[in-house]
Amino acid sequence: MDATDRKILAILQQDSSLPVAEIAARVNLSQTPCWRRIQRLEEAGVIQRRVALVDPDTIGLGLTVFVEIETGDHSAEWLERFAGAVEAMPEVMEVYRMAGDVDYLLRIAVANMAAYDHFYRRLVALLPLKNVTSRFAMERVKFTTAYPLGEAEKG
Repeated sequence: MDATDRKILAILQQDSSLPVAEIAARVNLSQTPCWRRIQRLEEAGVIQRRVALVDPDTIGLGLTVFVEIETGDHSAEWLERFAGAVEAMPEVMEVYRMAGDVDYLLRIAVANMAAYDHFYRRLVALLPLKNVTSRFAMERVKFTTAYPLGEAEKG
């Protein structure tokens, strides 16, 4: 991946709906080579998909909860069951396996405290958990989906 690819990625991370002609102009390429680079980045899995980002407050899912999970069972079978369970729960936006005291960290989006309580009851009924700690976000201070790309930000 060269500097031009990084510039293309930086542009697409900000607005993937831009026409190829505009992206090409911004990176000093003609349309066809620019389109080929984008296709190559998609085929290589660098660009995984293009989506619309939705404001959670406007769709009634303004409560963000970070859920820390500790488990006493670290077997492959437990992890497979856990992964399948959280994958099937639409409130779960992200799941990370962690190092340290907490085994898993989940980011949950729900409408309100009652909706979170409903989610929590379903979660703890699914499989054995050692400890579940919930942390409620009061304000989102920063949000981005764009990764820093070094050279692209300098240009």
